[in-house]
Amino acid sequence: MKILGISTSSSTASVCLSEDLNVIKELHINNTKTHSETLVPLIDSLLKETNIALSEINLLACDIGPGSFTGIRIGISTIKAISEILKVPVVDVSSLEALAYGANNAKTICSIIDARNNQVYMGLFDSNYNQLENYYADDINTLLPILNKYENISFIGDGALLHKDLLNGTFVLTPEIYAKNINICAYNKFKNGTFKNADTLLPMYLRKSQAERMKDLNG
Repeated sequence: MKILGISTSSSTASVCLSEDLNVIKELHINNTKTHSETLVPLIDSLLKETNIALSEINLLACDIGPGSFTGIRIGISTIKAISEILKVPVVDVSSLEALAYGANNAKTICSIIDARNNQVYMGLFDSNYNQLENYYADDINTLLPILNKYENISFIGDGALLHKDLLNGTFVLTPEIYAKNINICAYNKFKNGTFKNADTLLPMYLRKSQAERMKDLNG
């Protein structure tokens, strides 16, 4: 099974082609351009460099958030457009779940994404990447009592590194969300019967956008 996965929930755009659990090639880009400018050319480069035709893809995957509101929408729209052409199933992966796959051999994994102003998105997973708690969007200090319930935590994500002085555990020093981990997660979910039609693909917003929050403040 050939899988095309993309990640657009952070400043880095990442795309990956894999055969089942084996990565064929992965590309990343992080520059001043928006994902709307870079994502499709990046996918095109990936297909050309691997000599794989778009028609050979059997499964699509993308992260749906939390993260950049604009980036998430661009990624989902792109996957929907490709799915419309290929008529293949789609697997959605949360950004926190994709991050967790970057922490290997950990008893408990805590993914933390920086949401600015001391706010973070947080997810907790066991060694098999099963979700242990609901996802959180809150002040990092408010979440510390939740973390105290767990031992031997492996932290990953830019939010974990930013608040390293508050956290007790080990740290994975690769905070990016990579498409290869989205593909691994998507393959496992697909084999367990978890996939969907692209028409039902929706972003995961754990909090309102800045524009919506400002509107609420201003009445």
